[in-house]
Amino acid sequence: MLLMLKKAMNCSTAFAVSPLWRSTCRVLPSCSSFLHLRYTTSPYCTVNGKMKSRSDHLERTANDFRQEIISKAKVCGITSESETVKRLRLAVTNKEFTFKAGQWVDFFIPGVAVVGGFSICSSPGLLEQEGALELAVKYTTHPPAHWIHTQCTLDSEVALRVGGNFFFDPQPADPPANLVLIAGGVGINPLFSILLHVADLHRARANKETGYKMGTTNLFYCAKNTHELLFRKHILGLTNAFPGKIACSFHVTHQSLPICEKLQPYIKEGRISGNDLEECISQDTLWYICGPPPMIEFVVKLLEKLGVAQKNVFFEKWW
Repeated sequence: MLLMLKKAMNCSTAFAVSPLWRSTCRVLPSCSSFLHLRYTTSPYCTVNGKMKSRSDHLERTANDFRQEIISKAKVCGITSESETVKRLRLAVTNKEFTFKAGQWVDFFIPGVAVVGGFSICSSPGLLEQEGALELAVKYTTHPPAHWIHTQCTLDSEVALRVGGNFFFDPQPADPPANLVLIAGGVGINPLFSILLHVADLHRARANKETGYKMGTTNLFYCAKNTHELLFRKHILGLTNAFPGKIACSFHVTHQSLPICEKLQPYIKEGRISGNDLEECISQDTLWYICGPPPMIEFVVKLLEKLGVAQKNVFFEKWW
């Protein structure tokens, strides 16, 4: 765990990594190394339960897991996920570059001194099949996010390094588990990655009759209004593709416009409450939460009151 990041041989000189950036990386030999972390007992799930302020991304995540590999990547797709969120597809050049559903990347931009940190919103399967991953980035004046919204174009080149202690990566022999994913705002990103991975696991099991056997997955997603519910069409598509296996409930807190007919059956006005979550409680249910710190604290306390074991709760406070 104390090994320092070696010089990234796969980076061009345009992405030379400074000693400061290298010093933030630690190499962990296996998932079992995470077992000392708070709330972590599962062999395939880990948690980052530390409060994270709006300080520098590298400082804020200095003690988190990071891979050694830094890979060049090229922007091969840009879409508007909402009025304030851009979605990037990045073609990754290094074939050894991998990630687990729920992790994030250090985002290195030529000419921008500040390193970004963005959760991956695509599944590991997309990287395996197409050599690409996706990020959904909300507009802010923070230099990396500002660059994505104002200067990034098709064929822009960046560099990526995977990190993060918050992921879902079950192995074939692991016992089946039910998942509850609870997202607030852009905290949906890592949970959408997990949801897509869950769908891939269901497909693999159906096609091969081998591999990890998933239980049920319930997504609770809260945003200001329906326009800020990222990936909503894709999420509904997954619920239709896997009835009885994947379900979702959208919550809006400041909805002013009429809700479209297709969304109405899935929408609740107001924040996620204990009444919403009670039906999902069981001994083999794992709870993944990502969103603003106040929302995380509220949900964690709520689950504690409902009798959910701490060892089954995994969360990441983001900004």
